[in-house]
Amino acid sequence: MKKEKISNNVIRRLPRYLRKLDELKTAGINRISSTELGQQLGFTPSQIRQDFNCFGEFGQQGYGYNVPLLREQIASILGMDRGYTAVLIGVGHIGRALVDNFCFQEWGFNLLQAFDVDPGLVGKDVSGVHISPMEALPDFLKNNKVDIVVLAVPRDAALPTAEMLIDNGVNAIWNFTNVELVEPDSKVIVENVHFSDSLLALSYFVSDRYDSQK
Repeated sequence: MKKEKISNNVIRRLPRYLRKLDELKTAGINRISSTELGQQLGFTPSQIRQDFNCFGEFGQQGYGYNVPLLREQIASILGMDRGYTAVLIGVGHIGRALVDNFCFQEWGFNLLQAFDVDPGLVGKDVSGVHISPMEALPDFLKNNKVDIVVLAVPRDAALPTAEMLIDNGVNAIWNFTNVELVEPDSKVIVENVHFSDSLLALSYFVSDRYDSQK
């Protein structure tokens, strides 16, 4: 598979393609053109072809794209078939919501265990995930292959917890603490999730529409 330096914008579009292809597959649609796919996603056909061409030739002229095959190829590009593992730190409101409502397995991750400082939570299982004490985390990381850590601790614990994770060789952090974690001298990959970003982007578009109607 062709793999050149891929722009961040292309990478951010791949999950949208995946979700749409899942919808099409569920609807029993086995073939789609770049024009039809673009109309459903709000992209131009040329944009779609350029995105896919970063990874290889997936379509066929005069035929379009085979939906199940394209879905499989994009899932592979996104690493969904690699059996990645994850642990959760912090089983408060956000952490609990993730365990209860987000299907890690569906997206290619096995959530091995959760960790928390609350003695009222330690030892319990939440949606089949066991909660262990934080002091057990370093040994767990040492003895188990953990590809990402889902970080959902309170704001004031974000930086010290991230530093501890880096010291213990964690490769990637999915950060829900609402603290921007930036580690310029570290090889750790950090994906900072801010719910406010999406809401404020929506606020901009609403404001823009209202202003244009004046």
